[in-house]
Amino acid sequence: MSSLLRPLSFVLLLSGAATALAHSEVSGLAGGLLSGLGHPLQGADHVVAMVGVGLWGAFLGHPAIWVLPVVFPLVMAFGGLLGLASVSLPGVEIGIALSALVIGAMVSMQARPPLALAALIVAAFAVFHGHAHGAELPAAASPLAYSLGFVVATGLLHLTGIAFGWLVRWPAGVVAVRTAGGAIAAAGLFFLYGAWH
Repeated sequence: MSSLLRPLSFVLLLSGAATALAHSEVSGLAGGLLSGLGHPLQGADHVVAMVGVGLWGAFLGHPAIWVLPVVFPLVMAFGGLLGLASVSLPGVEIGIALSALVIGAMVSMQARPPLALAALIVAAFAVFHGHAHGAELPAAASPLAYSLGFVVATGLLHLTGIAFGWLVRWPAGVVAVRTAGGAIAAAGLFFLYGAWH
């Protein structure tokens, strides 16, 4: 009887371990996705800059209204990979603060650079945002799920900016959007002060 119990015990032990491993992987995926979705929303510096990208795209109109909010998450994902790989990037917090300052100022001043230059500005700042997200990956989280989460959250923040930016169709809306840009730039200045002190 004991000779039968040993193999049976071994099989039960293995199936329990497999179940625990599968549960751990699912937990890592779900936790990674939720952590990624929440991470951009936890920092006001990320929120205002990403809303600013959507605002600026809406202000510039077609095709910038979709080019800028597509360029930012794509390049941000690259920055996220750098962060996940622990590649050093100096001045990350300063770059994030400058993104809010510069993009907010562009909206406030009604700046209309060529689309390529606007996309380049947005892309340059996206690297800093992505690096910060990637470097702060929770230990148990799936890197892929986490990255997907912060890209989706970023897209939703861009859409928020675009929705508000549609107000530029009316004269009072232009004032509101420019005022929002000024507020984003002021927040960027505040974050910049914090990053240097």
